[in-house]
Amino acid sequence: MDDDPPALLVIVDAANVVGSVPDGWWRDRRAAAERLRDLLAARGLRGHEGPTEIVLVVEGAARGVEPVPGVRVEAAAGSGDDRVVELVAGSAGRPRVVVTADRELRRRVTALGADVTGPRTVHG
Repeated sequence: MDDDPPALLVIVDAANVVGSVPDGWWRDRRAAAERLRDLLAARGLRGHEGPTEIVLVVEGAARGVEPVPGVRVEAAAGSGDDRVVELVAGSAGRPRVVVTADRELRRRVTALGADVTGPRTVHG
């Protein structure tokens, strides 16, 4: 019997986190999401030790970003925020944290029991 607690599920709102740094991301949204994915794969989420499962939610022009070891990529068919909420709702019973600065998304996921942290947790 496995008594280890489930890994922390980290759900990253790619559009919001990418948009929090004015580095020219708007010229190539897909490449910006790939840079974020690679950063998450290399560093994980600052301040969170132990096992994590990282899910990067992409939308729009960033669809098509491929997963890498350590980061699963979920392409939202519509709204990225709605996909984040679906992932939170579908993972009840395990620890979850959503990375976003979007106030409405924060409200929606905390109502489902998820914790929230801002983009600085990723960017440093």
